[in-house]
Amino acid sequence: MSTVKPNEKKLSNITIILIVQLVVMAALIIGATKIISTYSRKNALDNMATIADERAQIVENFVNESEKTLSKFCHSAQVTDLLALDPEELKKLVDKEYPGYGSASPESKALLKAAQDYTVAFGEEIDDLEGVWIGTWDTLVMTQTNPAVVGMTTRKDPEALEQLRQALLDAGDGVYDTGIIISPASGLQIVSMYKAVYKNNKPVGLVGLGIKTEGLVNTLNNLKIRGINDSSYYMVNTADNKFIFIDDPSLVATEVTDGNIINVSNALREGTAERTDSFEFKDGNIKMLSTYSFMQNRGWVLMLNAPKSEVYRMTTNMRIFVVVFGLLILGLVVIFAIINARQEAVNRKLNKQILKTEKTKDSLSTAMFKDILTDVSNRVSLSMDLDKVQTGKEKPCYFAMFNIADFSIINTNYGNDTGDAILVNTAQTLSKAFPDGTVYRTGSDEFVVAVQKNEDTTVTYNQVYRQINDAHGELVKPQETPNGTLTVAYKIALVKKSVDLSTVVISTLKDMTNRSGKTPFGQVQFVDMDSMQ
Repeated sequence: MSTVKPNEKKLSNITIILIVQLVVMAALIIGATKIISTYSRKNALDNMATIADERAQIVENFVNESEKTLSKFCHSAQVTDLLALDPEELKKLVDKEYPGYGSASPESKALLKAAQDYTVAFGEEIDDLEGVWIGTWDTLVMTQTNPAVVGMTTRKDPEALEQLRQALLDAGDGVYDTGIIISPASGLQIVSMYKAVYKNNKPVGLVGLGIKTEGLVNTLNNLKIRGINDSSYYMVNTADNKFIFIDDPSLVATEVTDGNIINVSNALREGTAERTDSFEFKDGNIKMLSTYSFMQNRGWVLMLNAPKSEVYRMTTNMRIFVVVFGLLILGLVVIFAIINARQEAVNRKLNKQILKTEKTKDSLSTAMFKDILTDVSNRVSLSMDLDKVQTGKEKPCYFAMFNIADFSIINTNYGNDTGDAILVNTAQTLSKAFPDGTVYRTGSDEFVVAVQKNEDTTVTYNQVYRQINDAHGELVKPQETPNGTLTVAYKIALVKKSVDLSTVVISTLKDMTNRSGKTPFGQVQFVDMDSMQ
């Protein structure tokens, strides 16, 4: 027969239950912290990628507008009439080294004056202009916004002249864009471009344009990013790994020295890297996170940089909150169990505490996957749902974005309560219009509806399109708000994707709605992303 020694203590049932509960709670805290950290980081990177794409589009639009400006100048009568003159006559007008300088006819001089006056007047209408000019096919400057430059030959070296001519001929009736460079005339960073002028399908001259990029850089710097106070932009030419612009002006047009940036630039040039992605590098002693967007048609890569600590600040704060909150719960459980260890109601109180813990888990889950205001799923939930969907060519998914047009203006003019009412009404209307779909709020003013079909036919497409039109019809009706009724416009786009689902659908939808603007009823854009692969 075994005996128990007087000093030997056995663990009570209450103590065992307490130990088990502590272990479980610790595991839950660790698991919740890991899940929140993972998806918060992913959401932060997705947000940075979206912003980088938007900023790259701003640069693209800036260059495109400059090209349109030069094309408009090129096709003016003053330009074509002047360059239609005989090349020898043109030299008489401005080339002081030409033997016949000054002997041009009065008609030719009148054409030159008209062209110079037009050049100056045209330049006055261009913001941040460095210079616009007309030149002969030999690059003899006939007119310039700076009259002191008239008569200069910009390409005296035969090889350089031939390279320019060939580039203009290759561009045909388009613009030859030399990119963002440091102007040899002013020493400023400019967008430089040329366009050939033709007569009877033969080149007779050219026009040139330089626009200072200071305004573009200021525009990018003035666009604030929520939660990030210290951001910067780099743009690198992947052809030679040189900075196109950077926050330190002295480094413009110099070669990149950071190995991580060089590796990304080389990989993009060689086609072995994703068009949009993120990487880390060090700026002095600061760990930086850079998200880039590759402008493939120009060979430029725009990098949005921010301290890694700022990008992941929300992730860190959420982790601290979960840990502190979890430790608080653990402390309460311990205190509660000790106080009630020898009371008859210990089991009931433990059950209540377990129930409270489960409710806390549910609350954390709701806070992480639900939008509190509209009670629809959020972007994190969309990311998780996309990973769970069973995809296939015969089970397509349709994604429709409803973006509230001018939402910031509504908040400014009518107040946040009105804006909140519109958001709630939008979410409710979409939920009713898509009973077979899931509604997500993916941004401050945008919602995405996901619908999966069991067959890929015209009938299923028409069903989704009809639901979009029904929702659109309801949404454009006057909406009741705390400040009265208000009519709201929407930007709407629809995509279909059957395989490899990811949050890239959001970027595609954003790009479509940003390009199209407000959507007229019944004219929703549609893109089959499967056909783009």
